[in-house]
Order: sequence, then C-alpha cells, then structure tokens
Amino acid sequence: MTNKLLSTFCLIGAATMLYGVPPQTHRYSGEIMDSACAAQGSHAAMMKQEGTTSHKDCTLACVKAGSQLVLYNAANKRTYMLDDQTKATEYAGDKVTVTGSYDAAGKTIHVSKISRKS
Repeated sequence: MTNKLLSTFCLIGAATMLYGVPPQTHRYSGEIMDSACAAQGSHAAMMKQEGTTSHKDCTLACVKAGSQLVLYNAANKRTYMLDDQTKATEYAGDKVTVTGSYDAAGKTIHVSKISRKS
C-alpha cells in the first residue's frame, strides 16, 4: 500500500514538472514604445531624426522602419517584448498597464489586456 501511494505521488510530481504550472498573470506599467527608442530610453533622438512631434507618431514611424512594439518602464529602465503587436498598436506612445503572463526566457509579456493609464 505504501509503495502504491508513493508511486502515485511521484507520478503527480513528475506530471507537474513535465507539464508545468500555468503562468501567473501580472500587471506591468509603462509606455508602449518602439524597441529602438526604448533602447535609448527616450524618443528625443528619433523624434528629431524622423521629424515627428508626438510619442505616438515617433513610435509608429519606428515600427514602420522595422522596430517592434515594447512596453518600456522608465522608472526601472526595463523593456518588455510584447507577443501581441496588433493589440499594442492601438496604444502606441501611451502610458499603459499591460496585464499578462511573463516569459522570462524570451523576456516577453503574453498580453491578455492593455489599458491606458488615467
């Protein structure tokens, strides 16, 4: 009986390790920015280069030139890749809260929701 019970617990433990635990959802704050400007920590240089006058226009111009949309947190200078570029486009240049799970290996947020900060 003890061996069967021990075997059952081992199987449950192995299944948990094999299939993993569902990722936890968190909230991340920052600005939806393009990866080029996020690497510089500012839109200033690119706005001058591109001749844009707003963060949104700068972000969209840089994305058109090949950058990816990211969430940039200026407070801790951290950049998060976003798996849903389409959803993020609507918020280009805006301060937002992104809700989703974080994949540390890919440094990517799997976006479930984006909302503008008020």
